[in-house]
Amino acid sequence: MADQYQYNTNEEKIVKDSHTKEIDLINRDPKQINEDVVKVEFEDVIAEPDGTHSLDGVWKLSYTTFTVSKYWCYRILSAVFGIPVALLWGFLFACISFCHIWAVVPCIKSCLIESQCISRIYSLCIQTFCDPFFEALGKIFSSVRVAMRKEV
Repeated sequence: MADQYQYNTNEEKIVKDSHTKEIDLINRDPKQINEDVVKVEFEDVIAEPDGTHSLDGVWKLSYTTFTVSKYWCYRILSAVFGIPVALLWGFLFACISFCHIWAVVPCIKSCLIESQCISRIYSLCIQTFCDPFFEALGKIFSSVRVAMRKEV
């Protein structure tokens, strides 16, 4: 709690919001999770092979149309649906975190505790029944000698 407060030169308390942080408006994919997925350029989609070329003006206009329409379509879609979808993803990951914290980890811990109990019982049975049996077999067969001869 103490690290949520900062003091300025006038000794006034400044409350730091722990839910927001500084974001980089230039590099918006710092971990490069979308580097090879959605980075699509005109040349990646449309190409004319040698011998089949459209008019130069059509090719230039097609390039401009593709680039500008992709740019503005993404801008408009992100402006309209970006915040609602971010809300849904935030809700989904909050639910996943809640389930993991309050159900999955306690369930796994419970299974580990139960398996330790069963492991001890299994170990006791092996030590009680199997160890003496195999020790006796070992003593019976300990006097057996194997000799190998090579006949020519």
